[in-house]
Amino acid sequence: MTALTGWGRTQPSVATVVTPANEHDVLDILSRATRGVIARGLGRSYGDAAQVSGGIVIDGRGLGGIGPIDESTGEVTVGAGTSIESLLATSVPKGWFIAVSPGTRQVTIGGAIAADVHGKNHHRDGAFCQHVRSMRLVTPTGAMTVGAANDPEVFWGTAGAMGLTGVVTEATLALIPIETDRVLVDTDRCKDLDALMAAMATGEEDHRYSVAWVDCMATGSSLGRAVLTRGDHARREHLDAREQGRAIAPSASGLLRVPWRAPSGLLNRASIRAFNEAWFRRAPTHRRGEPVSLGAFFHPLDFVTDWNLLYGRRGVVQYQLAVPDRSGETVRRAIELLATSGVPSFLAVLKRFGPADPGFLSFPIEGWTLALDMPVGPPRLPGVLDRLDELVAADGGRVYLAKDARLDPRHLPAMYPRLDELTALRARLDPHGVLNSDLARRLGV
Repeated sequence: MTALTGWGRTQPSVATVVTPANEHDVLDILSRATRGVIARGLGRSYGDAAQVSGGIVIDGRGLGGIGPIDESTGEVTVGAGTSIESLLATSVPKGWFIAVSPGTRQVTIGGAIAADVHGKNHHRDGAFCQHVRSMRLVTPTGAMTVGAANDPEVFWGTAGAMGLTGVVTEATLALIPIETDRVLVDTDRCKDLDALMAAMATGEEDHRYSVAWVDCMATGSSLGRAVLTRGDHARREHLDAREQGRAIAPSASGLLRVPWRAPSGLLNRASIRAFNEAWFRRAPTHRRGEPVSLGAFFHPLDFVTDWNLLYGRRGVVQYQLAVPDRSGETVRRAIELLATSGVPSFLAVLKRFGPADPGFLSFPIEGWTLALDMPVGPPRLPGVLDRLDELVAADGGRVYLAKDARLDPRHLPAMYPRLDELTALRARLDPHGVLNSDLARRLGV
């Protein structure tokens, strides 16, 4: 038996961990199971989605492999246990990049499908599963190949369903072509939330990628001050002669390592306020066309291995909300709540979402999404999170289940109105209820 937690390290549970080498092994595990089973990749879900107390956790990292890239379509078939980092190490030197990337490369392809991850380009390109051409799915009743065209119910029921419809063993993805390993980045420092949201709402089609860091400790006239960065893949002619002659290559990960678990309280209101002040001041007021490496733009936290240990032994809660386009006021109220509550948020990121994804439990809806990292410990944190739930649910929004560790299950049906469709699909694919997780049990899915 092995103790497991999510990336937030807040809810440990114990399970039997098995590592299948192929699809046949997965089918054998599921067909013989008499207790809950869930798949797990690299453990980057913040909460308890990839855990099942007393059950069996399938470690999908044994399901690797990267096939050849079709040079005409950019399609490639990869094992579900392959990490985005490994895929990019193969594809970037050949001039291909993943169509949708989350904020870390330390995610498996199977995990990316289970969470239907999104990136800085959702307003243009949608979420991850919109670029999945097909996948192999193993359920307790058998294995199948599904795609949006040949079996849309199973495909979109699986997208974002946190592994509750089956175990993905491989997938065929469509990559996008790139000429260089640089992104041309525009940076703007926004004095307050109004300025930020106006810039994001009016200029979202000008760039493929857009993201804003928000200072959730600022109050008064500086409430929601932010640094907005927007970018596009650099073409060869955009770079100087030296850069043009350099071989295209992926960025390295783990250049730094957190060597110890920080004492709880290191990231507190005072230290985060000081960091935010320095970060905001060092950002350029207005800069255009700066060449930035793929890693620095898409995955800056990957340069520090085990950065979650900085939050101390109690861990970290990430709360990510999405609200409709009309609901900018809810974003404001969420930031005001944090700024005045005494609950610090070390990392706050605001992005725009395009149209909702077809997945039954896919997170994005057209409008705004705000992600907040908060150290566990402040006495007012539980109440602040409950209040955020109420604000989001009342405004037709939702929280991201890949980040969740404590949502009140009463809000789930309002946040995810297609939950009944998922329940019916699971009853067909898994009639004996073998597939389960701590998250599913906690939320009553």
